[in-house]
Amino acid sequence: MSFWTTTAGIVIKTFLISMVPVIELRGAVPVAIHDGLNIWAALFISIIGNLLPVPFIILFVRNIFAFLRKHFSKLNGVITKLEKRAEKKSETVLKYAFWGLFVLVAIPLPGTGAWTGALVAAMLDMRLKKAFPSIALGVVAAGLIMTILSLTGKAIF
Repeated sequence: MSFWTTTAGIVIKTFLISMVPVIELRGAVPVAIHDGLNIWAALFISIIGNLLPVPFIILFVRNIFAFLRKHFSKLNGVITKLEKRAEKKSETVLKYAFWGLFVLVAIPLPGTGAWTGALVAAMLDMRLKKAFPSIALGVVAAGLIMTILSLTGKAIF
């Protein structure tokens, strides 16, 4: 029996997966449920793990990008791509403010999620206290959607 198949291992794995950009809780919830973690524990751990990087992204991503551009010029293309992606998504957020950011985070599709929402908020110079509640509510909604989809998929298969 491996550590990763124990309850503690599954909890840690779920938490770590939920923090990974692009995968986020969209990947963590189904993995946790598949591995046998209690549904509510899977949802709660995934939400906490997905939200943990958000304040750091909002507060520090511009400084990190500037540092990377200065010291690692080969990453300039990647950084520019991330900024353009955030800029593209920012139209919805600017138009609908709180609810625009919520929808951007809540819809569990590629190119959405807490990381993208936090990046958009940072690029728009949104304050943490304004952006975080919208992102958190979006993460909870995405988590509920993924839990329902995971349970429905589990019933089908």
